[in-house]
Amino acid sequence: MKYKYIIPIIASSLMILASCDDNKMDWGKDPDHAAVTGAELPLELVEKISRYQPLKTYTDFVLGNGIGADLYMSDAAYRKIVNENFDEVTPGYAMKHGAMVNAKGEINFATIDAFIAETKKAGLKVFGHTLVWHSNQNASYLNGLIAPTVIPGSSGTNILDVAGLKSGAFTNWARNNPGKGISIVANSGLVSNSQAIQLASGAASAQPYSLQLTSPNIPIVAGHNYEISFYIKSDVTGKGRISFNASLVNQYPYKDWYNTGGSYTEAFATTSAWQQVKIKLAPGDFKAGSTTFQYNLDLGYLPNVTYLIDVNTIAVVDLDAVSGIVNLIPNGTFNSGITGWSQQNGAAGSLSLASAANSYEGSGAMKVVNATSTPTEQYKTQINGLFSSALVAGKSYTISYMIRSEAPGSVRCSTTPQSLANYQGDQATSTTWKLIEWKITGKGGETGFNFDLGAASGTYYIDNVVVTSGETAGGGVTAPINIEKTDAEKTKIIGDAMKDWISKMMTHYKTSVFAWDVVNEPMKEDGTLRTGNEGDTATDYFSWAKYLGKDYAVTAFKLARQNGNTTDKLFINDYNLESRLDKCDGLISYVTYIESQGGTVDGIGTQMHIGLTTDKDKIVQMFQKLAASGKLIKISELDVRLGTNAPTVAQQAAQAEMYQFVIDMYKKHIPVPQQYGITIWGVSDSVKEHEFWLPDESPNLWDANYVRKHAYKGAADGLAGKDVSKDFSGELVKP
Repeated sequence: MKYKYIIPIIASSLMILASCDDNKMDWGKDPDHAAVTGAELPLELVEKISRYQPLKTYTDFVLGNGIGADLYMSDAAYRKIVNENFDEVTPGYAMKHGAMVNAKGEINFATIDAFIAETKKAGLKVFGHTLVWHSNQNASYLNGLIAPTVIPGSSGTNILDVAGLKSGAFTNWARNNPGKGISIVANSGLVSNSQAIQLASGAASAQPYSLQLTSPNIPIVAGHNYEISFYIKSDVTGKGRISFNASLVNQYPYKDWYNTGGSYTEAFATTSAWQQVKIKLAPGDFKAGSTTFQYNLDLGYLPNVTYLIDVNTIAVVDLDAVSGIVNLIPNGTFNSGITGWSQQNGAAGSLSLASAANSYEGSGAMKVVNATSTPTEQYKTQINGLFSSALVAGKSYTISYMIRSEAPGSVRCSTTPQSLANYQGDQATSTTWKLIEWKITGKGGETGFNFDLGAASGTYYIDNVVVTSGETAGGGVTAPINIEKTDAEKTKIIGDAMKDWISKMMTHYKTSVFAWDVVNEPMKEDGTLRTGNEGDTATDYFSWAKYLGKDYAVTAFKLARQNGNTTDKLFINDYNLESRLDKCDGLISYVTYIESQGGTVDGIGTQMHIGLTTDKDKIVQMFQKLAASGKLIKISELDVRLGTNAPTVAQQAAQAEMYQFVIDMYKKHIPVPQQYGITIWGVSDSVKEHEFWLPDESPNLWDANYVRKHAYKGAADGLAGKDVSKDFSGELVKP
């Protein structure tokens, strides 16, 4: 048993009282603390409270504190209280997915590593909080993993005759060497309802021309550049090339087949994933006087391979022809710089040209840096583009563009001049390229439009800007295609992301963190499992259960055990268990299910964010139910809110009594072998801690100036099992 008695020193107590009085007089002057503190406690009670020992001396089980890691590192007074009073600390936010995982999925361990190093100096243990939750996630990154794949359209009007493919008759196409067969199959292309050319190589296929499909004649305009593109995949690893008829100087050229800036090779490789082959032909590639050319799809390198080529994406484009769709924005590809675009609002230098590496396609993109975040003033960073002709009243237009941001962001468009403005709703952006379309009806006379990027700070990249009424000049341009991932693909991707996150966290902290909240808040209030369909729209919300199902927690606990220590204590944690006993029952049942599926749950955490009116009978029943589970039981986030930042003496006494009641009932109803411990959530009532969590509720044991409250006495008496102040005699009392 730790110390249950005090070593009171009268002189020290009087000095503390004097300083407390001084602090109380100045409370309203400190901008870091609460403006008011309510009624002052009787001096006799204040003196008694000042003479109590640190809290951890009154109990044998783990006494923890939920803290802000940054505040612990930066505030010496705060750190001193934590170090003196607690055995264990739980970082409130800094250890969560949203805090540690960046836009690329990389984990930044530096902050928590420094925090753990500092807590070790004080002899504190760190409780890992939390591995899998639905809030405080890097939702932008996770949602980006399962976002639709955006397939670029062709770079201009398709001049290749594909009618024979779409009809299935192969009119004007030649199946010179059909191998096992060349045919058109429905519903096998990039999207569920699109066609594909199916080409199957024979068992003895060894030469590229052993499986060959030849295109129709394609007209050549002297001096023009051409682009050939299509999407292809194969059932097993395959290999192919494009060869040409005698119209080309080199009929078997080596190319950078995927247009990635890589090396030039004889052939391209195919896999079970769709890939775009895209090559260019320059004027010098054609023999003088040639007026047409043909190309061959040569896929006979390997035997017993079946290839699929999407019919809707096979194209040949004259890159120097007039654009098919009439685009009212003269420079929407930024391949020739940012001519025609101007910065209207924002910090100097916000607008610049991005390189090809940061473009959606082509050689450039628009780059915009918004240095400030002003959610209701999107225009504060604003980039304007001018139309080649004014909009016509009553005519329908579509403004479309590709956009991504280096972190979760926001964009909207608005037409100019302001007197004729239309405003698009705010659109979320992420690290993944996204196609955004905005349909408007012209008021008549609009001369341009803006990208308004002032709502969220960050760096944005914009490409392929098109403003059109749908009018064409000589044919249409193939639009980008959005391909949704299947449910099975999403399950695998999110499962892999969970494995990466948990395995790396457990491995990195294997020698420094030995207890974890593995799964946090899995239950709904009625005791059923959250499914991810609860309608939460917070930007940091991501439901693992939505994609991994009921067994998401099974997987999480297995991963934590496999990658951590066999002796680590692994917890499941939830709130309102004392007010919704059906939720408590549901959580216990879920623990039973997890273990029936091979997971191991060491303990259950009950948060207990409670108030003065919380039903005490239900608190007792909750502890009884939790004890019956046989698991370690932890009060994981205890605080008692008062609903005011100016509590009366009576309210402060009631708060102290509630703290003591909860601790008394925990000790009474949870058998000692099952008592992991209690974590007090937060240190003080300072706005440093309560800007967002229970502001103006005065829930903690220290006031806004780090002075012990009546609640401190209630907690200490509960831990000690008696009114410790009755031991004071005015003389030194040996422990």
